[in-house]
Amino acid sequence: MDYGLNDIVELKKEHPCTARSRNWQIIRMGADIKIKCLGCGTVVMLSRYDFERRLKKVIKKG
Repeated sequence: MDYGLNDIVELKKEHPCTARSRNWQIIRMGADIKIKCLGCGTVVMLSRYDFERRLKKVIKKG
């Protein structure tokens, strides 16, 4: 799947925050990928392998 910096993506499972959001924004790319929850603003860093396994679809290109 093709994704890039500042894209809005949907993951398979929802974030356990109060907003229950599945939508995240990619804010850093490299060997690891840093994403920000669009519901509560929490920043999470995942390995590229884990991110690609959890990715469902790209909602909006950055």
